Amino acid sequence: MTVARTEQRPKPASTSKAQANANARRSRLAAATEPPVRPGPSTAVVAMGGRDTEGCITLANAHLRLELAPSLGGGITRFDWRHEGTLVPIFRPCVEPGPDTDPNQLACYPLLPYSNRIGNGHFQFSGRSIDVPCNRAGEPLPLHGDGWLGAWEVAEETPAFVRLTLDRSDGKPYAFRAAQTYALEEATLVVTLDVENTGDDALPFGLGLHPFLMREADTELSAAAGGVWLCGDDWLPVRHVPAPPAWQFGVAYPMPSEMVNNAFTGWSGRTSVLWPQRRLSLTIAADTDYYVLYAPPGESFFCFEPVDHPINAVNLPGGGEANGMTVLEPGERLSREFRFTVERTGEATRRGRPRTRAGAKARARDASR
Repeated sequence: MTVARTEQRPKPASTSKAQANANARRSRLAAATEPPVRPGPSTAVVAMGGRDTEGCITLANAHLRLELAPSLGGGITRFDWRHEGTLVPIFRPCVEPGPDTDPNQLACYPLLPYSNRIGNGHFQFSGRSIDVPCNRAGEPLPLHGDGWLGAWEVAEETPAFVRLTLDRSDGKPYAFRAAQTYALEEATLVVTLDVENTGDDALPFGLGLHPFLMREADTELSAAAGGVWLCGDDWLPVRHVPAPPAWQFGVAYPMPSEMVNNAFTGWSGRTSVLWPQRRLSLTIAADTDYYVLYAPPGESFFCFEPVDHPINAVNLPGGGEANGMTVLEPGERLSREFRFTVERTGEATRRGRPRTRAGAKARARDASR
């Protein structure tokens, strides 16, 4: 066998220097995109994507870091913005995810095939009487569907993308297959939910997400909506009214000091959360017309839940189909997309106009009168 050999000649000094500069740039880029490693049980063993000993999956790029727990409803355990070598939490982090973790300790979880509560665990649809069993100990009503309580399978995984699947084809009354994908696109987290009716009959389906956002003393929310469902003591809606001034959120308002746990209607599908002290903003965009705001006073979090139907939609006037849900015939599918974009903001100017905390407080006082 003859091996062709090429004579090796010394490279010109200019070429060697250029190559050294290129290598240095690559090294700096690699260092910039290397996620900082946090000590503790949830640390991922692979920095740029991978799994830890608890089965959590890490996605990361130069801007964001995301940790998922397929076995815990396919939910998010951490969603952080990366800045100067540190992780800044956007969603409230789950401290130590494990087999006994309550889903409400997660940073976010999926809502399917319906969101929130179903009154009396029962509704009428197309001449049929539909019973929905309670699905969580201590809850008197069925809550949030099955997705957040199941173990999802990993169907596809890359350093910046994961697709999870859930098969509930034997479920009653809802039989379905579902998928959720998580993708990091620069400074945006894109979550897609997909559900297919695998049952024998048509039913109203709905989708949503339940993120727990960080709440600080100066956190502001901009989430304009046309109306709101007022609730009774059981948190089920009783009356639809125009959004009151204190809850219009047409511009960035401080978070309300009183308890809010209501479904808002006529949403534009776009919301901003501002953390002035951090100089950060989060834009939430979804192809839905509703959101549920859960803001318990005194907590370090609040929940802004983009959903395609209000609480107890199946029992509201006109039923689920008249209140945002989608009737799926056997074999039909429904998909929704949710985008979370993190941005750095100016210290004194946001959205092209000066803003001060004193001004925000004054607006809040005026709105509450």
